Amino acid sequence: MTDQAWPWPAGSATGIGSLPGTDIGEAQRVVLGELPDLPHLPELPARGPGADLIGRSAGLLVDLPVEVYAGRWRVAPRPGRDLRRALDLMERDLDQLAEQAEEYAGPIKVQAAGPLTLAASLELPIGGRLLRDAGAVRDLTGSLAEGLREHVAAVARRLPRASVVLQVDEPSLPVVLAGRVPTESGFGAYRAVDSVDAAALLRTVVEAVGVPTLVHCCAPDVPLELIRSTGAVAVALDLDLVTDLDPLGEAIDAGLGLLAGAAPTRPPSAGRAPTSAQIADRVRQLWDRLGFPRRQLAQQVVVTPACGLAGATPEYARAVLAACRDAGRRLAEV
Repeated sequence: MTDQAWPWPAGSATGIGSLPGTDIGEAQRVVLGELPDLPHLPELPARGPGADLIGRSAGLLVDLPVEVYAGRWRVAPRPGRDLRRALDLMERDLDQLAEQAEEYAGPIKVQAAGPLTLAASLELPIGGRLLRDAGAVRDLTGSLAEGLREHVAAVARRLPRASVVLQVDEPSLPVVLAGRVPTESGFGAYRAVDSVDAAALLRTVVEAVGVPTLVHCCAPDVPLELIRSTGAVAVALDLDLVTDLDPLGEAIDAGLGLLAGAAPTRPPSAGRAPTSAQIADRVRQLWDRLGFPRRQLAQQVVVTPACGLAGATPEYARAVLAACRDAGRRLAEV
């Protein structure tokens, strides 16, 4: 196992990105208060178009304007109202982050959709997803890489004492690789993207931003070896969806960090958030099954909810983030 330094303190916890509600000021206060070791820039999709994962990320594209048409984001001939809204929301969020975290001096995480998920979601002006056109996917990736580099730089300017970590969200990566993204008719599917090509697209983004980058995929069949080959420092996944431990063990042994999604995004039937002890035990048991020494656990693993918390109540979201924080600290006591 590697002895590399990780871009987060030992015993850290963080959120995946989304939170409930529409008040960015309150959401940022919750994150900074409950996740002091690795806070993130909250995403509030309840605010509507431009605050959702695809619109928010597409707003960062350079020289590739987008708009909403029939409820979906598509490439637009020129910048318009929908793009301005997405940019205004992001600017407001960054201003709020700078105001509340002005003196913060640790790692700060920001999130954006990756090139494969955007290609599977954005539509061409003539119809159909960008995924149908390999040249359009390459152009999209270059635009995203440049936009994310500028975005990371904007965060760094606002928080000069902090160190930025980028999370690339790729929930559609497994279905893109498997050729299971449905066409608009629902009777067919877009061609599968070769794993070598997919890795090259992700690597373009990872290498462009110039900061530690992790890949998040809250879907079954996460391609761990592909993600490791891109230069990403870590993978974020839902522990409930891990069915084969061997690929995960190989990735960790090769030096990939793990953001372990160990807490449910919504309360169980009892209605209570899991305790920090329950979350810590779950992560610890997985680590023990993988056969790695516990002294490495708190350094290489960050505790997180299973995925975003946009569908939770504000009370549950705060409670589960606090439980993840305390679970991370329990793991550091080993």
